Amino acid sequence: MTRDLRTARYGAVLTFVLAGLMVGTMTVRIPALTDKLAITESTVGLILLAWGLGALVTMQAMRGIMARAGSRTVLRYGGPLTALSLLGVAFAPDLPTLLVAVTLFGMAFGTVDVAMNAQGSAVEQAARRPLMNGMHAGWCVGAIAAGAVGSLSIAFGLSFTANMALVALVSLPLTLVLGRTYLPEPPAAEDVQQARRRLPAVVYLLGAIMFFAFMVEGTVADWNGLFMRDVLGAPEALAALGYPVFEAGMLVARLTGDRLRARFGVKGMLTVSGLATAGFFTVVLTAATPLVAVFAMFFVGLGVATVAPLTMSLAGTATDTPGPAIAQTGAMGYAGLLLGPVVIGFLSDAMSLRLALGVAVVLGLVIAIASRFLPRPRAFGHTRVHRPEEGRELAQAV
Repeated sequence: MTRDLRTARYGAVLTFVLAGLMVGTMTVRIPALTDKLAITESTVGLILLAWGLGALVTMQAMRGIMARAGSRTVLRYGGPLTALSLLGVAFAPDLPTLLVAVTLFGMAFGTVDVAMNAQGSAVEQAARRPLMNGMHAGWCVGAIAAGAVGSLSIAFGLSFTANMALVALVSLPLTLVLGRTYLPEPPAAEDVQQARRRLPAVVYLLGAIMFFAFMVEGTVADWNGLFMRDVLGAPEALAALGYPVFEAGMLVARLTGDRLRARFGVKGMLTVSGLATAGFFTVVLTAATPLVAVFAMFFVGLGVATVAPLTMSLAGTATDTPGPAIAQTGAMGYAGLLLGPVVIGFLSDAMSLRLALGVAVVLGLVIAIASRFLPRPRAFGHTRVHRPEEGRELAQAV
């Protein structure tokens, strides 16, 4: 691996770290946000809806933007804007202002999410071996750091505002430095034309699987803390640990995911991931004590972790231009991230929060079933990144 490629790989991983840190910081302090503005669970759902809509709007627009500008340019602007918009979330004094702030935060993050996955795909294909699970492990590191910082902030009495502002001010200069590490993707006229065409069917199937996985991830990120505190009776500091423990499980899975993909293939990994997610989330919901639930969250993370990086990696090989395919898959995935927490919020008002979270168990089973409709594992290959022609063959096989 050349020096420039190694630098680009580290830059992409660190971009995932920062993204996980910024988003994770907001999610782990949701209980503090409810106290700050005296809002209900259904209002939390509205806030998360605004964030998700902002992300989804920009993701839907990214197919053409990525084809024209490339991931490096998008990340150089989107990273700093995400950090700045997090400051707006930190200092929002009331609910209307907060809704505007989280929408802008979601819009900025939507550009970063698509672009960092496209950059990861570019690095992966330049290296000619699977690397995307390792990239997504960076997200887990950032989310775990967010949970640790959140727990320390609670222990030292830092407010929601101070916690958000601290993370935003640390992230801003780092995004500017990372902008110098990315691989260039020269835009071409044919890329723009490709972005306007209907994508291969396999892209939409992968997007659907990612949709289900992100519904689970969003449910855990946004509702786990309240479930631990309000249903299981955990102290707030312990409740805040559920999400970073979940991310720790994801980190372990993603650090080993590329090697597991080489050995077992995509189809088998996705099937096992879905079944494990359903089984261990059932343990969380039926736990007798908060400690048992926190422990089980590790295995939920272990189960669902590799779904997103696998779908993103494969989407990046489905066409000649990975950016538009990744944008489409990401947009479908984030529709799940948007819908999941909102559904839980409204269901929790209609029934109990415990029953509402049972949706995650069903989603795990759906992932396992949907993965059986993917092409044969041998079509994906294992130890190398596929040529775009093979992605088109996959599309015909679906």
